[in-house]
Amino acid sequence: MTPFKAPIDDILFSLAHVAGADTVEGWDHETAADILDHFGAFAEGVIAPLNAIGDAQGARLENGCVRMPDGFKDAYKHLAEDGWQGLTVPEAYGGMELDPLVAAGVSEIFSGSNHAMQMVCNLVPGAVTTLLRFGTDAQKARWIPKLASGEALSTMALTEPQAGSDLSVIRTKAIRDGEIWRLDGEKIFISGGDQDMSDDILHMVLARTSDDGLRGLSLFLCAKQSGAKVTRIEEKLGLHASPTCHMVFDNAEAELIGEEGQGLKAMFTVMNHARLDVALQGVAHATQAARIARAYASERKQGRAADGAPAVLADHADVARMLDEQDILAIGARAMVHLTFVELEKGCDPALAEFLTSMCKVFGSEAGPRAADLGIQIMGGYGYLTEYGMAQIWRDSRICSIYEGTNGIQAKGLATRGLKPGGGADAFEDFLMRLSDQTAGTRQFETWSTLKQDLRASADPSASARAFFEGSAALLQDAIWRRIRDVADHHTDTGHIKRLADRVLGAQ
Repeated sequence: MTPFKAPIDDILFSLAHVAGADTVEGWDHETAADILDHFGAFAEGVIAPLNAIGDAQGARLENGCVRMPDGFKDAYKHLAEDGWQGLTVPEAYGGMELDPLVAAGVSEIFSGSNHAMQMVCNLVPGAVTTLLRFGTDAQKARWIPKLASGEALSTMALTEPQAGSDLSVIRTKAIRDGEIWRLDGEKIFISGGDQDMSDDILHMVLARTSDDGLRGLSLFLCAKQSGAKVTRIEEKLGLHASPTCHMVFDNAEAELIGEEGQGLKAMFTVMNHARLDVALQGVAHATQAARIARAYASERKQGRAADGAPAVLADHADVARMLDEQDILAIGARAMVHLTFVELEKGCDPALAEFLTSMCKVFGSEAGPRAADLGIQIMGGYGYLTEYGMAQIWRDSRICSIYEGTNGIQAKGLATRGLKPGGGADAFEDFLMRLSDQTAGTRQFETWSTLKQDLRASADPSASARAFFEGSAALLQDAIWRRIRDVADHHTDTGHIKRLADRVLGAQ
């Protein structure tokens, strides 16, 4: 099996030279490189070796408590003691207070080394942001230091058996009981609903405080020992070491966070962070799939070259095409996410940031399983075996296009909210021009502009939502690869990057 290697040079190239991180106040390239080097070494030596173990053993439910696979508890203790859980948490609450751009690099490395463990740990930044924005001083003081130190992990409890994407039919009820609230109901698909790594868990639970549809939903904070119980761990295609829990809240004690009836507003603070994190999970899987496939194809002898000399798999045109496609997916998706983080940090246009976030979620989450599928094809029968890890990448990455808002819902949002006045699509045109003014002169741009006008005039734009996403993503990738070609001299493998850029742009 090809061991995990953190793609630090690729991440720094993308952040600094493609996404323009230096335009964000406080960006320090040397600090970013130092942080990524340290976490990369930790991921390679401590977290990545547990990935296959976790896949084989899985999490298990014993006497109502979840037990993580061998080594996970010790690895998490090391992770927490080194301060990684508090990477972006303000110093006043015990964190490092580093910027989200560095955190994006760390998150990608974490996902590539052990997606299942990352799933359990990485809802913390979103929870902290939600507490900082909506929490009382007492809630912040109680929970943020525990999240920063690793004493507590967090969950996001939305989905119910009858309420998936349609949150208006949530049934879990919250009833006021003096100074506190009591929760009654059940939630499903709760990642890390229980685990034995942290002493406490902060459940962020969406529950009904009135029968007024979406306006009747409020967000609550619920501790591990409050009456929240795990009744089952789901058996899944992948991410076996991430306990996906069915939970029952039986008169569970909770605190309201934010205003009553404003639960979705608070919850989307968590979800917006999670969607970009999911995109990075896809990037991480695509990168690791490409690395494994290229290592195998460069050594596996197969047939002969045109001059009659012995050849390896990578010498054959069709294999070379697939290897390039893997790299193109990983590099292009990473740049898309990093550009979005830069826009978020600048804070100039929230509608554009929302538009880009939905695009990232779809494009990044589909890049992972596509690259893994290509890897299986490249490696043939060996790719289908568990020995090389490609099968696990395919299984683990497949969920990314489903959770945190399915890709169909994200595409629909682009074609509906995104096309309303001030909804992000017009700002997206300006964004493309800033990246590369050549993109606006392409046939793709003309086709997209026509589709945009047609959808704005349509009574039901959702029927063409996927086409609108694909057209938008193709334009953004065109601009991204033009930008990559312009700055390729800053990459450690300039020739490879320029060749990939020429392949992408020459195919149009």
